[in-house]
Amino acid sequence: MRGRAAVRCWIQRVDLVVLAATLLLAGAASAQAQDKKKETDLRTIHGMVVDKSENPVSSSIVYLKDLRTSAVKTYISDDAAKYRFSGLDPHADYEIYAEHQGTCSPRRTISSFDIRTDVDVTLKLTREKCD
Repeated sequence: MRGRAAVRCWIQRVDLVVLAATLLLAGAASAQAQDKKKETDLRTIHGMVVDKSENPVSSSIVYLKDLRTSAVKTYISDDAAKYRFSGLDPHADYEIYAEHQGTCSPRRTISSFDIRTDVDVTLKLTREKCD
């Protein structure tokens, strides 16, 4: 009888070790899934800078202001006049505009109530004087 009891005890210990390992792996997988969800919840704002005639304007400076913190990020549009801001807080309101050689686009607001995580904004340089 002692042999059977020892075997049962050993099997119970192995079961406990397997259960603990399973729970540990499940917890790690859950944490990894939450990290991926956080990454996908971040916002990206991108687009193009164009002039009054809808022609692309490269080397424009695009300003993005977080209206909650007043932090400003800048981006110089590439050769195709495109810009991109990624990794943005979806719960913040943003103001964006472009400037090129003294002309500016109107300021646009991207609201935190806008649930899109990928926001495409074309900035048209129409104003002769920037404020």
